[in-house]
Amino acid sequence: MPRKTPQIQIPAKDRETLQRWVNSRTLPRQAVDRAKMILDSGEGKPVQQIAQELGTYPNKIIHWRQQYEQHGMEGLQDKPRAGRPPKYDHAFRNKVLERLNTPPPQGLSSWDGPSLAEALRVPADAVWKILRKEGIHLQRRRSWCISTDKNFAAKAADIVGLYLDPPLNALVLCVDEKPSIQALERKTGYIHTKSGKVVRAYKSTYKRHGTLNLFAALDVSTGTIHGKVTENKKREQFIAFMDEILNEYPSDKEIHVILDNYCTHKKNEEWLAKNPNVHFYFTPTSASWLNQVEIWFGIFTRKALRGGSFTSPEELRRRIEDYIGRYNPQCKPFKWRKREVKGAQLKDTIDNLLN
Repeated sequence: MPRKTPQIQIPAKDRETLQRWVNSRTLPRQAVDRAKMILDSGEGKPVQQIAQELGTYPNKIIHWRQQYEQHGMEGLQDKPRAGRPPKYDHAFRNKVLERLNTPPPQGLSSWDGPSLAEALRVPADAVWKILRKEGIHLQRRRSWCISTDKNFAAKAADIVGLYLDPPLNALVLCVDEKPSIQALERKTGYIHTKSGKVVRAYKSTYKRHGTLNLFAALDVSTGTIHGKVTENKKREQFIAFMDEILNEYPSDKEIHVILDNYCTHKKNEEWLAKNPNVHFYFTPTSASWLNQVEIWFGIFTRKALRGGSFTSPEELRRRIEDYIGRYNPQCKPFKWRKREVKGAQLKDTIDNLLN
């Protein structure tokens, strides 16, 4: 009868790291296999079974089990091998990162692999190896928006407080408008590409039939959307939309409205004086993402507008109203999951790598 393989104990932190290795698409194959060996051993799998599944020898499984039991995660690393020292070492890595913080060559808007290699007088492969290892993507772009509002913390705290702990028996609404929704008419359909895939496609030419604006109010407690389609987005339309919302609730009900800093939302003191039960909260400048109705606008754009074709503003209006009518019966409130809310979240990552 074969001897039962003893089960090894794997701390939770090591298990998390090993699982990340197993799921990695960039680590070397031997590192992934070693992680699988240890995880399988932690589940009590026999050495013979692990070796068969990985297509290797049982002695190799036993070796890496022993290495892990004696040295932990460090035992799964390859030992330094004798030979010629690396030509492109840590000092070269720092040269590459330091060069990225300098202006690009004349005529270029940014550094790329060949220009870095030319400036450092090294092969391009050496530069690409450093960039891949550090996770630096020179041509991939992301935009950012940093709030410089001096009262950012106080304004953000008021809004997040309404999400997490709303006043008792009060209504919290997130209000905004999606302006200039275009009624574009163009042919759409499915096409068969050269790669063999079938994708959604649309004709490059189109005909414009005007624009419409959508005022929307999200009920934070239920997720329900109140919408109104208009041809203009002036203060008169905004006030009319707010009046329609108030007509749906008792006049003595407290209503807290979250808005961004668009001009039509400001200078409405006369209307607020007539409706003392309504309180406006403005998001910090450049921080409209604190308004939850922006989440719904993203969903609405993907599901109702993207890829659509409209022969008239009336058809666009019907699409908008039909989508709201379809959305509300199955809507759910959004859950606020941001652990930290900061005005400036951009980090100078190249400088951080050099430190």
